[in-house]
Amino acid sequence: MTSSGTKPRALAYALVATAVAVIATASAGCGAGPPRQHGVTGPTATGTADFAGPVDIGGGRKIYLRCRGSGGEGAVPGGAGPGGPTVILESGLHDSSDTWNVTDVKPPVPKAPAVFPGVAAFARVCVYDRPGTLRYTEPPALTTRSTPVTGTRSLSAMTSDLDKVLTAARVPGPYLLVGHSFGAMITRNFAQEHPGKVAGLVFVDGFGTDLKELFGKDWPAYLRLLNNPGTAFDSDPGFEKVDIDGAIRAIGAAGPLPKVPLAVLSKTEPFATAPGAPKELLARLEGAWPQVQRSLVELEPQTPQFLATGSDHYVQVHDPDLTISAIRLVAGRSVRPPR
Repeated sequence: MTSSGTKPRALAYALVATAVAVIATASAGCGAGPPRQHGVTGPTATGTADFAGPVDIGGGRKIYLRCRGSGGEGAVPGGAGPGGPTVILESGLHDSSDTWNVTDVKPPVPKAPAVFPGVAAFARVCVYDRPGTLRYTEPPALTTRSTPVTGTRSLSAMTSDLDKVLTAARVPGPYLLVGHSFGAMITRNFAQEHPGKVAGLVFVDGFGTDLKELFGKDWPAYLRLLNNPGTAFDSDPGFEKVDIDGAIRAIGAAGPLPKVPLAVLSKTEPFATAPGAPKELLARLEGAWPQVQRSLVELEPQTPQFLATGSDHYVQVHDPDLTISAIRLVAGRSVRPPR
């Protein structure tokens, strides 16, 4: 079930919404198995075969993409078999796609499968590495699978990268977008910019635009924590850093979300914190986070909110079965947008 017998070890990193636990790859397999590598330019992720490799998105850049699964006729009520949505898993700030292939669970939550292989059992599912994100290796390292990018990135650039890699690899839509933490901002903006390509949304303890207002005068300090979380990579010019204020403005300026099914998964336990993290700042974060989650629920009518009891911010790692079930639910509710 795993690539070795080593138990996952949490390494404290202050990431998108606070310090979070980065899990070593020892348990990353969880039934996923090694991907088939494609060392070609301009590959395609169409069809049902496993796919993993660099995708040329133009401008001298490549992005690592991995796809698996095909679903099955009737596998998901409502049409997540052939012709159903392709699930796209979007990681949080600083996280590579590895986050969807690890688990760190306690009974009664099963050890396997992790989210990526679990979703592949009933749908086509893809993950990718944003440049400058952390691999869950031992020791942790920045991904070398996608072309590095320096400087602070805008939300529009990140959303554009997602569209470019899906288009260049010819990943069939419509897409069911699953965003963890700040990844929810990317998937939300993608849905605003490309409403005809989106069949559903799942926010996994997602970052929300109202967090700035809820933080008040402490917001600048929180922004410093987000982009300089205290990792060994903070000063690396290729380490992912984002214009958070600009991202919030971009969401507000973009069009409305498409009328698609939505689900929200939310943590119940405190954020995992790095030593020395400012206690007052973290207390403000914990107080604001439930309201952020409620605001996400209110984006669309009849949006279910699943409380991941016992889980911290990494719901997909600690409650992979709950995450998979929420994705299956939204897939079942989704309807292919008209062409």
